[in-house]
Amino acid sequence: MITASTRLAGVIGDPVRHSLSPAIHNAAFRELGLDWVYLAFPVPAGAAPEALAAMRTLGMAGLSVTMPHKADVIPALDELSPTAVAVGAVNCVYRRGALLVGENTDGAGFLDALRFDEGFDPAGARCVVIGAGGAARAVILALAQAGAADIAVVNRTPARGIKAAKLAGARGRAGTPEDLLRAQVVVNATPVGMAGPYAAAMPVDEDFLRSDQLVVDLVYRPARTPLLVAARQRGAVPVNGLGTLIHQAAHAFRLWTALDPPLEAMSAAALGALGGDD
Repeated sequence: MITASTRLAGVIGDPVRHSLSPAIHNAAFRELGLDWVYLAFPVPAGAAPEALAAMRTLGMAGLSVTMPHKADVIPALDELSPTAVAVGAVNCVYRRGALLVGENTDGAGFLDALRFDEGFDPAGARCVVIGAGGAARAVILALAQAGAADIAVVNRTPARGIKAAKLAGARGRAGTPEDLLRAQVVVNATPVGMAGPYAAAMPVDEDFLRSDQLVVDLVYRPARTPLLVAARQRGAVPVNGLGTLIHQAAHAFRLWTALDPPLEAMSAAALGALGGDD
């Protein structure tokens, strides 16, 4: 029941009507009996500062941020976490008293998905990250902090790949598709394979995939992207982006409520909202 005391959280993006975040967070609120509600707000590109001003005025308790606003919200915030500064992108805004603080939970969510869902620790692993955008940068930094031995960044614009690889320090470098032949972990952090204009595309040639690899696609809709289908055919372990989505939401939930997130309820809600999507 919505009351006069109900606290409001939400997500801004464009498009955003496809988002699973309302299902995930509202399930968490129900599970813990919290008088909170989470809504999706379509906010066009360029209007992120106005959305943050509305968050202040309306007293919203928390905000998720997705494309195309992850960088645009930064000037409207009072503080940034060290991770958000390093990555240059914010996916979560929370309150610290009267201040609005920007955080990036994508990398932490990615690591939790590997460790808790797949039972894989990337410490000492040779990794390839495809892409150099906000999601890729979060993954690169997280892998470096987790102790990955080598992180090769493959990007169609080499200069951006070199810049992103610097987040990993001495263990990061610009890579080529041939680096996949030696990688233990392959991460697609681009929209290639996502439902829509990229749905039938592959981010790399499937001939570079091997049976002893963990292949992660941060895309979660469809659940089986062309990359993951090819990985399974090669005998690799395919992992879509749903686990990362759920775990990054769990970190945001903890920042907003100071409570441990009910992961099982959040996961069940995400799967239910996806329905028969594949």
